[in-house]
Amino acid sequence: MNMIDTYKEDFITFLNEKISLKEPVNLYEPIHYILQLGGKRLRPILTLMTCDIYNGNVREAYDAALAIEVFHNFTLVHDDIMDSAPIRRGKTTVHEKWDLNTGILSGDAMMIIAYQCFENYEDPIFKKLVKLFSQTSLEVCEGQQLDMDFETRNNVSIAEYLKMITNKTAVLVAAAMKMGTIIANVNDEEAEAMYNFGLNLGIAFQLQDDYLDTFGATEIFGKQIGGDITENKKTFLFLKTLEICDVEDKDTLLSLYSSIDNNHHKVNAVTQLFKKNQIPEITINEIEFYTNKAFVILEKLSISEEKKLVLKNFGLSLMNRTI
Repeated sequence: MNMIDTYKEDFITFLNEKISLKEPVNLYEPIHYILQLGGKRLRPILTLMTCDIYNGNVREAYDAALAIEVFHNFTLVHDDIMDSAPIRRGKTTVHEKWDLNTGILSGDAMMIIAYQCFENYEDPIFKKLVKLFSQTSLEVCEGQQLDMDFETRNNVSIAEYLKMITNKTAVLVAAAMKMGTIIANVNDEEAEAMYNFGLNLGIAFQLQDDYLDTFGATEIFGKQIGGDITENKKTFLFLKTLEICDVEDKDTLLSLYSSIDNNHHKVNAVTQLFKKNQIPEITINEIEFYTNKAFVILEKLSISEEKKLVLKNFGLSLMNRTI
């Protein structure tokens, strides 16, 4: 068993000990349900791993790791409500399995539970963790609002899109890593550098998510290929095509995206437009740009070469979807 698997297994054990069923059942059962649906547990692993890399007490990082994971799943519960999504990780979503009001209330309770996880920390660590968590939580909400705004706009820029995925996805990855440094009592400059490492890695991860949705393999991606196209999602691939294609291709793409049809013809037609405009190559270059930005920051961290290699290999594994 490698170190990542050890972090994950130990965290799941801790999660199961902390998140138990209690009264009222209709509040806590949905929370237990969503937290048991699995997932990569990427964010809590990052908190534990970062604390360990800086020789902190990993046991002290479990509460912060739990806060990050509970918050992440809270956002999934509410995102599914906003998207009217019936399925999450191959299972019925909370609001579909119970009802809309239960989904809202259980999600609210998860946000409070996440904050309670910090109660075991003393100042100044407590203050730093809560300040970071509050800022990150608000940024995630801002990212979700931008994503919702984009649904009714046809003039979304690449810069706006990158801002949206930074807030909605990347800041939580970055915060997870910075929390590990805070618990390990790392200096502020080093902690911020680790945050920026995670931020760029998070952007690269979301861009790769966009790429794999169209050009990945289902067994690797874990989702149905072409989902973003059928849902008319304004991904990096879509926006970049609009930015560089000719008028004819632009009209065709906008026409296809104005359709609510869920069929193979639409997916194939949009995919061919992406290929015609070299979007796969452009997207891969963008992914590599942010991955390399993360690795440049990594080289400047005040840790051993061996520990830098651990983080680099983790980043590469993340990009290759082997974890």
